[in-house]
Amino acid sequence: MHAALVTLTIDPAQAPAAAAALMEDVLPRIRSAPGFLTGYWLEPVDGRGLSMTVFETEDQARAATPPALDWTAPGVTIESVEFRRVAVATSQDEASG
Repeated sequence: MHAALVTLTIDPAQAPAAAAALMEDVLPRIRSAPGFLTGYWLEPVDGRGLSMTVFETEDQARAATPPALDWTAPGVTIESVEFRRVAVATSQDEASG
């Protein structure tokens, strides 16, 4: 598995429009991308956002992440994108099993 870590800034004046674009455009496209497994979009703090999406392969992660995934959201600027192999994964289901 490989994760895409995206840091971004959001213009506070455009935050509602950016959130709408995330829900209506970005998330459906990422969810339907080949190899998509899971994703987390953390609440912005002081106009800075962070997301992590996980895919089966690094190539799939790169193909579904900016700049390869051509999407825009009002007031959002992508600051950095990193790709990392997931070294360990666990879940609550595994902990209780």
